[in-house]
Amino acid sequence: MTSFPPALRVAIVGAGPAGIYAGNLLATAVLRRAQEPGGLPDADVEIDLFESLPAPYGLIRYGVAPDHPRIKGIVNSLHEMLDASTSSSRRTIRFIGNVEVGRDIALDELRERYHAVILATGAIRDAVLGIPGVDLPGSYGAADFVAWFDGHPDVARTWPLDASSVAVIGNGNVALDVARVLAKHAVDLRTTEVPDNVLEGLESSAVTDVHVFGRRGPADIKFTPIELRELGEVRDVDIVLYDEDFEGVDPAAAPNNQLKVMLRTLNGWRDRPAGTASRRLHLHFWHAPVEITGDGEVEGIRFERTRLATDGTDAVPRLTGTGEFRDYAVQAVYRAVGYYGTRVVDAPFDEARGVVPNAGGRVDGEAGLYATGWIKRGPVGLIGHTKSDALETITHLVADAEAGLLADPTTTGDVLDLLDARETAYTTWDGWLALDAHERHLGETHTHARERVKVVPREEQVAVSSRAVSRDDAYVR
Repeated sequence: MTSFPPALRVAIVGAGPAGIYAGNLLATAVLRRAQEPGGLPDADVEIDLFESLPAPYGLIRYGVAPDHPRIKGIVNSLHEMLDASTSSSRRTIRFIGNVEVGRDIALDELRERYHAVILATGAIRDAVLGIPGVDLPGSYGAADFVAWFDGHPDVARTWPLDASSVAVIGNGNVALDVARVLAKHAVDLRTTEVPDNVLEGLESSAVTDVHVFGRRGPADIKFTPIELRELGEVRDVDIVLYDEDFEGVDPAAAPNNQLKVMLRTLNGWRDRPAGTASRRLHLHFWHAPVEITGDGEVEGIRFERTRLATDGTDAVPRLTGTGEFRDYAVQAVYRAVGYYGTRVVDAPFDEARGVVPNAGGRVDGEAGLYATGWIKRGPVGLIGHTKSDALETITHLVADAEAGLLADPTTTGDVLDLLDARETAYTTWDGWLALDAHERHLGETHTHARERVKVVPREEQVAVSSRAVSRDDAYVR
């Protein structure tokens, strides 16, 4: 016999793809059980999606370069998941934005009000790169730069772009995003949703050369084919590669078609004649960062050349240093070596890994507490992985609910009553729709017509959103 609660109440902390996928999958799972023969016709679910920012979508809005049109498809999909729950006679998922768990409401206060809480806070901080000179002025985390050019409300409005030669450390998609935005001419970003303050900053950029460095060789790149292809389509930017990095690299020997395509793309660029563009984007491989150098500010960066070799005890080649060091004169360094999880106050946290310790999404030793997305498994994988990851967590949550392992809430009443009593300026889904319409109007009427112009200041986002916020934006009861 099942013990599934007739009205399952779940809070999700984080309204990025991980949180939205989890909410949608949970709502679908409960609905399916209610419709199954011999199921639970009265089963219902109420899901509150808490977000520290005024707007939803997380890293899709604030972590992806503005010149990626394919991201619009992902946003549309996420929008439909949330909007569909508001179009029925019974609202399933509520978006509650501008509310930070640990600041505006405690995790324990959520756990008192819900059968379960799912942590989906992702990872927005840069991972540490432990080399000398990393703290010199002119050394930047890629996450901070991405947040700036994506108009994150909690970062400075300006960014120093007075370096003519810059280094980007990393061989993943974030490194390519950073490198492409730095190398690209601002005029070619005018049709994107890039905020005006960012466009103004990029228009005054002094960059002429962007160097991207990877520890491993071309056969181990972590890009995706579309990211790499976009790099070669940037106007008035030459791609520069170095033959010594490709010794022994055979595209035909690549283990999968995706890598074969990328290696052929790289080889095609190598065969191009020397260009005459005003800017250059250099791709370097087999370079391990050793030290960022400079007297009071970044003046250069030192690398050790690397190679794959066996040590005699293991047949699997391992990355090792060659003892050859190279110095590059640069005035800025961007570290794109990964992200670090965003912890939730009072939730268990593994400092070494930057994740919530869990088994398949069940947080260790915490009945009724779950995790999904990057805070669950670390900052790896693409959007598709996030969806399958959420499915695992929701499957376990539903199983626990059916087994009677979820405690009933001990505090009744709507969480919005608590936020109202604290005069918290929360935003809602209707508020987001108002902000979305406002940004689209700004784009339509802008000097350079575009789909939208992002509103950057938090207070302005809240003000626009608040025009549509009312208690009517709650569950239909």
